[in-house]
Amino acid sequence: AAITSAARLALGGFVDAIVTAPVSKQAMHLAGIKAPGQTEMLQELSGSEEVAMMLVAPHLRVGLVTIHEPLSRVPSLVTERHVVKQTRIVHTALVRDWGIRRPRIAVLGLNPHAGEGGDIGTEEQRQILPALEVLRKEGMLVDGPFPADGFFARYAPGVYDAVVAMYHDQGLIPLKMSSGNHAVNVTAGLPLVRTSPDHGTAFPLAGRGIADASSMQEAIRLAVTIVLNRRRHARRSARP
Repeated sequence: AAITSAARLALGGFVDAIVTAPVSKQAMHLAGIKAPGQTEMLQELSGSEEVAMMLVAPHLRVGLVTIHEPLSRVPSLVTERHVVKQTRIVHTALVRDWGIRRPRIAVLGLNPHAGEGGDIGTEEQRQILPALEVLRKEGMLVDGPFPADGFFARYAPGVYDAVVAMYHDQGLIPLKMSSGNHAVNVTAGLPLVRTSPDHGTAFPLAGRGIADASSMQEAIRLAVTIVLNRRRHARRSARP
């Protein structure tokens, strides 16, 4: 009910952004909510065709091609069309929400060693590489597909403005390990601004006064930043 009310307030222009607290996906489903999580619920409430889940830390931004999907389903969802759509959403968010005029994006492979030329899976050759060609023809600065382990082992902040990972844990494990509880979840592609902490409910900590609020504080700060950047982008776009 709180998520629904917040979405209505934002879509109606009564608030500038939403910062959602963690929810239990199991509790949502027991309550009859069909959406896999808050991201997909807000997508439905706002009527958005496509959204991308992004996790953002001071040194790294990661967008996901697939979100809350069983690992067994991921390969069938990593299609040329879907990689193109999700990367476009991340690119638009970098321009509109972070004010980056010409973003550089690194795209990861799906398989170990990015498929090793087709010896360890063919999704890179059949789906991801063709998607990158489409994006390059549109003028985007995209590189890859990179082997995920080697990419993050050598990652240097500032070389890329965002990384597009193929599935949840591939991109979020390295980000959360290195973020020091300062990462923020951002839903890109929505007409409204939505951020949230990068962690779950942590029910065992409730009421004990020992939970770390750093990620929630960062989520509030980032929501304000995105609102201001969207206003600047709208003013620039409106100039003759």
